[in-house]
Amino acid sequence: MAEYKAISTANESSRLEQFLFLQGKSVSNIHDDMSQTLWNQYPLYSTVKNWVAKFKMGHLSTNDEEHLGQPRVIVLEKVDALHNLILENCRISAKGIANIIGISCELVFVIIHKHLNMKKLSAKWVPKCLTTDQKSMRVKTSSFICQHFKTIMNFLDQLVSMYETWIYLYDPDTEEQSEEGRHSGSPGPKMFKVQKLATKVMMTSVFWDKKGIMLVNYLQNGSTIISRYYIECLDQLKATLKAKRSGKLCKGILSLQYNASTHTAQATMAKLGELGFQLVDHLPYSPD
Repeated sequence: MAEYKAISTANESSRLEQFLFLQGKSVSNIHDDMSQTLWNQYPLYSTVKNWVAKFKMGHLSTNDEEHLGQPRVIVLEKVDALHNLILENCRISAKGIANIIGISCELVFVIIHKHLNMKKLSAKWVPKCLTTDQKSMRVKTSSFICQHFKTIMNFLDQLVSMYETWIYLYDPDTEEQSEEGRHSGSPGPKMFKVQKLATKVMMTSVFWDKKGIMLVNYLQNGSTIISRYYIECLDQLKATLKAKRSGKLCKGILSLQYNASTHTAQATMAKLGELGFQLVDHLPYSPD
């Protein structure tokens, strides 16, 4: 952590500006020289302009004049104490910090934002909290895929991915069916979100490569996905590859499928070996 001094650099800047002013330099030249000398601690152009105007009027003193109020001093111990409170409890409020340390809420905000360069971030919703083993598996699998990408020429040309999802059926009214007779100036009718019907179709084994979707197979209503069904889909995929992707089978197929029990069954793995498809490890779950 960087050290925070309990003094201001305003007097030092004003002395440097006075020196440059006495050399006969203009406001813009003084500001440029100070920006190059003081880096990120140089004053604003408007401040330099005000100081030069006072110098021209004969006010050459760089010391602070007497004024009401106590100057703000940020002590290193206060900054360290505030930083430790935030590290111990990331959700602590500025009012709580001010009460514990004994400083104003305004000064708390100054230290947090300007000195510690911190800010509060809202939590992001994610679908799954991965365990340590799952995170390690994701790192291992990602490294393995990267190694494939480096060692296998035209890796993306050989890759075939697949996915499964449920497709729900809806029966909403069309725009014409929803028309109602109303007086001029009356508000139009509203169409509310319809409920999902009990009937649904599962779109299973959607296979695609970098050129687009190759095969979409719909599971009949009331049926379940078993290894035999997925094996039939693999046979259809091979026929589709011959018809739509000429020469792709000769290069070798890298199959990317998620680790459902149907896909990892012994019969399925035997079929993949028979077809000559090489499996690419699938990342377990997605944290985002």
